[in-house]
Amino acid sequence: MNFTIEQEQESDGRWLAEVLQLPGVLAYGATSLEAVAKAEILALRVIAERLEHRESRPFPINISIPIAA
Repeated sequence: MNFTIEQEQESDGRWLAEVLQLPGVLAYGATSLEAVAKAEILALRVIAERLEHRESRPFPINISIPIAA
């Protein structure tokens, strides 16, 4: 399964990164890289929880991050 992280800068200067394929998996950071790193960590935690509770079966994952213009 492929996961895409979208990122954008909020009006207050914080960055928001969201994993589109995992509803509710989003994170804020002071920089774009910090927000993306936090979103990746959260995504992996969500996937691990689903596997642990047998809500999903194991699958290969890829994470792509579109580069902001």
